[in-house]
Amino acid sequence: MVKRGVSYETFRDKVRHVYDGPQGAILATCSMLSLHAPLGDRLFRERKFDLRGARNILDVGSGAGQIAKHLVKYADPEAELTCFDLSHEMLRRARVRLKRGQPRFVVADLTRLPFADGTFDCVTCGYVLEHVPDPRLGLSELARVMRPGARMLLLTTEDNFGGAWTSRMWCCRTYNRQELLATCEDLGLHWKKELWFTSVHKALRAGGICVEIARQ
Repeated sequence: MVKRGVSYETFRDKVRHVYDGPQGAILATCSMLSLHAPLGDRLFRERKFDLRGARNILDVGSGAGQIAKHLVKYADPEAELTCFDLSHEMLRRARVRLKRGQPRFVVADLTRLPFADGTFDCVTCGYVLEHVPDPRLGLSELARVMRPGARMLLLTTEDNFGGAWTSRMWCCRTYNRQELLATCEDLGLHWKKELWFTSVHKALRAGGICVEIARQ
């Protein structure tokens, strides 16, 4: 949970500490138990978010490689995948998980990305933006490194009951859907379509915010 008045640097260090420790060690298992891992696979397998044609893919906050694993599986063979995370320890876990793939691993801060403008034509950002107190800090950097016309899959914790529980466990904030939409549009990140894991998730408005975004 994000407390008001806490500096970004203090919050960032707390997030790194959480994921370097025991909670980070069980992240992949939690993703399986919560069904986020298999449901995430379905997004790519059924091409709800289509990876075909992407050549330079950035996986934001790769964690233990939960989404990167799907990218290795479903992206075109010639696609280049870059995975970054704030935590050295999480990237170590991702390397173990993705030993069959050949992504590039980078330790980086979402608000200060070490990539040139317009580097990527595809971005996946799964449950990472909620670890930044102000979404503009992260979204503006993602917009910078995306090429015009590039697409992004954004998943983040929503401001509801489920999101409140998640924020307490994983040291993160939640987002109001309409406010996040307005922020994205202001930064030239157009919401092309809202995605849902299943028809049940759509009916119950569950599973958090999941959208395909296009860089204008």
